[in-house]
Amino acid sequence: MGFRLPSIRRASLSAYQASSKAVDTPKGYLAVYVGERMKRFVIPISYLYQPSFLDLLSQAEEEFGYDHPKGGLTIPCSEDVFQHVVYRLHEL
Repeated sequence: MGFRLPSIRRASLSAYQASSKAVDTPKGYLAVYVGERMKRFVIPISYLYQPSFLDLLSQAEEEFGYDHPKGGLTIPCSEDVFQHVVYRLHEL
């Protein structure tokens, strides 16, 4: 008698690709919400140590403190600005 396990879908690991349908965040990654539409992005945790990303986190702290409207980390900038920063970090 064997067990059949359901297939598991892996979330996209692309640093700058939105993942609005994924519920789980892969190990080593962080979900953030960006822009007026609160678009969800999944980024590597290693970005948290980069100066340009730390600037975005400072903006988030100034605007939201520790109370983020979506329950996750919310970055108060446009999607274009966020994607530009993440694209540059992805090239490092």
